[in-house]
Amino acid sequence: MLDLVESIKFHVSKTAIWEYQVDVLSIIFVAFGLAMDAFAVSITSGLTIKRLRISHALRIGIAFGGFQALMPVVGWLVGLSLRDLISDVDHWVAFGLLSFVGCKMIYGSLQMESHKKRIDPLNVCVLFMLSVATSIDALAVGVSFAFLKVSIVTPVVVIGIVTFLLSFAGVYVGNRLGHFFEKKIEIVGGLVLIGIGIKILVEHLP
Repeated sequence: MLDLVESIKFHVSKTAIWEYQVDVLSIIFVAFGLAMDAFAVSITSGLTIKRLRISHALRIGIAFGGFQALMPVVGWLVGLSLRDLISDVDHWVAFGLLSFVGCKMIYGSLQMESHKKRIDPLNVCVLFMLSVATSIDALAVGVSFAFLKVSIVTPVVVIGIVTFLLSFAGVYVGNRLGHFFEKKIEIVGGLVLIGIGIKILVEHLP
């Protein structure tokens, strides 16, 4: 009898650990999907910096990563106030938000940018505007986290770190390789977010 109880405990514990890993894995995919926008902009930023130094890449990485971590918190707080009102359709809302953000990223990456002017990404005002622009999508994702009753701490940490690392690397990629990867990266990011949205919807359907 004791052996049976221990076996059940082990099975339950193993299942709980697996489910936790799956949840964290989803958060990591969302983080990479959101970071693709900042990654693409950091590549463009790297193109405009002639004498690139590590301090330049750190400044851009910290700005993009910081705002990308802040916006989901704002969205999560907004979502908490609305969650009880739409609890029966929260998975549809999450699916809609993630799909909208993903489609928006894909659509934006396919637009012609022949009239885009080069700007100085190290300028404080420009860097602030770029940081806000690349993190707006994370606001909607933060709302979806609230609807799914996900603790905001882990997603914020993961999203911030992933965005910082990719943005830091993106500056160097842009400085050396130019526009080759820019649009492809945004498309991949959009597809990842749409995929996560579909996964959430399927898991919550009866």
